[in-house]
Amino acid sequence: MAKLLVKLQRYFRRKPVRFFTLLALYLAAGSLVFLHSGFAGEPTVTGTQRGPGAGEGPGLPYLGVMQLSRGFKAAAAMPEGGRRHGPWFKSTSKEPAERAKAGDYGSTRSRVLRGRSGREKEEDRARYIGCYVDNTRRRTLRGVSFFDYKKMTVFRCQDNCAERGYLYAGLEFGAECYCGHKIQASNASESECNMACKGERSNTCGGVNRLSIYRLELAQESARRYGSAIFRGCFRRPDNISIALPISQLMLNMSVDKCVDFCTEKEYPLSALAGTSCRCGFPTTLFTLHEREDEQLCAQKCAGEEFESCGTTEYLLVYQTQVQDNRCMDRRFLPTRAKQLVALASFPGAGNTWARHLIELATGFYTGSYYFDGSLYNKGFKGERDHWRSGRTICIKTHESGQKEIESFDSAILLIRNPYKALMAEFNRKYGGHIGFAAHAHWKGKEWPEFVANYAPWWATHTLDWLRYGKKVLVVHFEDLKRDLFVQLQRMVGLLGITACEDRLLCVEGQKDGNFKRSGLRKLEYDPYTPEMRKMISAYIKTVDTALKLRNLSGVPDDYYPR
Repeated sequence: MAKLLVKLQRYFRRKPVRFFTLLALYLAAGSLVFLHSGFAGEPTVTGTQRGPGAGEGPGLPYLGVMQLSRGFKAAAAMPEGGRRHGPWFKSTSKEPAERAKAGDYGSTRSRVLRGRSGREKEEDRARYIGCYVDNTRRRTLRGVSFFDYKKMTVFRCQDNCAERGYLYAGLEFGAECYCGHKIQASNASESECNMACKGERSNTCGGVNRLSIYRLELAQESARRYGSAIFRGCFRRPDNISIALPISQLMLNMSVDKCVDFCTEKEYPLSALAGTSCRCGFPTTLFTLHEREDEQLCAQKCAGEEFESCGTTEYLLVYQTQVQDNRCMDRRFLPTRAKQLVALASFPGAGNTWARHLIELATGFYTGSYYFDGSLYNKGFKGERDHWRSGRTICIKTHESGQKEIESFDSAILLIRNPYKALMAEFNRKYGGHIGFAAHAHWKGKEWPEFVANYAPWWATHTLDWLRYGKKVLVVHFEDLKRDLFVQLQRMVGLLGITACEDRLLCVEGQKDGNFKRSGLRKLEYDPYTPEMRKMISAYIKTVDTALKLRNLSGVPDDYYPR
């Protein structure tokens, strides 16, 4: 071995150029290997920063409820993008830039032609009507709407509108989908619908204030007629019925479908059956839909359908149509900088995104976030991209706990949810996205036990820290918000310093689910909680219940016990 080394030394001494060339190649290869491992591997965080809240790796020993809170700070269910540290954050979304240069599309003509050929192939489910003018103040299609600035396609928009029973689907600005039963605007030139769909570059999805509109064909007629109405209940006839429900039609051959279709065509969200009279309107202070009557009082058979009830002249049977109530859909940033920072604080999985949706509808102002989540921004939460201290949003979403973070807010709405439900919801979000579900293998594998062991203590410490360090904390239980949305939302809006408009809150009740509320926890074939898990979680529930009562607040709801 020594002789070989001596020979190599003599060789490179005679030819140093070859030695340095070999050395450079060696260093370059090492650099490439290092860079590849850096990009391909998972990002790592030191144990002290990451703490036990990451839900990965072996379970950590119990260190006491209050001691654990610091360890969980950095693992607060932050989106993949991590915490946003300043307004200089550069989003991958190009939406604002594209609006600024709306006309800069070199291949407009070819894209329109490609889109037209695609439309011809879709005749079986939808027929292209044309390009139409749209107005942000008075929409051309006034049903439900949703946005996706990354994955919008023509089929996705058509499918969503058809599923809700609408006759028309319109796409705008490459990423916005609007549904409706009637087109209320004039035609525009086809060249003005010149923007490619964000999720399907070969098709056209409208333009700036221009809609590419499709008529959904008769294959969806059954969904419109039979699947589009939501039953609201039996209600006493309001005193000023001509004002409360201003549109009416006599129907001697009355049925639920006929009345719902009539009110849908007139573009009203409520359809009320009163014997042989069909009435349409909005939920207002004159007709709140808060005091339901016994359904037997409305059990008069329909003249046109013997197996249906059509109400009476004194007791109305009310259905909600698929017409969107637009009285609470306008949202904007605060006109002046907020003087106080209000937190919307919750443990992950406690319904924070849903609460943001409700607050935005109730106040008309965007909510912000301590983090940045591109998927939420793309779904319409425009305050997501603002720095949390910008002062342009009505409140700030946060999952943080710990004295320093909590004391940076002037007041807070603290949203608390049953830990059994919250843990499952957050586990679903972690492994399935905001409205998805974790795979069966995750529930059966090591991920679920480790997740519960790490996150269950954090559920308790989060509430205890906000009660201890928070200033002017309003506690709202997720279960109470679901059960009595009107009253709880009034409390929340009151803390935000906004005078609640009752009609607007009634409008929110009809639009409460939005596009970012999980449809319900997927039913598992087994209970994922072991007896040991239940024993641990029950102890945390009792700790939180005691802490709430010590502050003269109502304890946790009864349905937290027993489990």
